[in-house]
Amino acid sequence: MSDFDFVRVFAHANPLLVGHGANLLEAAGIPVERRNLTLGGAAGELPPGECEPEVWVAPHNRPRAEALLREALSEGDDRPPWTCSGCGERLEGVFDTCWNCGRARP
Repeated sequence: MSDFDFVRVFAHANPLLVGHGANLLEAAGIPVERRNLTLGGAAGELPPGECEPEVWVAPHNRPRAEALLREALSEGDDRPPWTCSGCGERLEGVFDTCWNCGRARP
């Protein structure tokens, strides 16, 4: 496939977030191509937007990929804090597992 056979679905300055997004898509069965993973050092010589790590997918996977990424990136924004039933630790809504004892959110 050529570069034109893929479309960009996600880019961000944080390569860990981009990797997480790519992993989510792959776990959902969507093949991805990661690009610009090592261009961060070129920022300043190249426009910053051109150096951001990116996730690309085949055009027919674009709607599903964008929906999955949108859902994953917004998850937890409106979930209330919770208290772990195992150890009583108070946790923010974005956490699904207690950092203190490892118990899953009810």
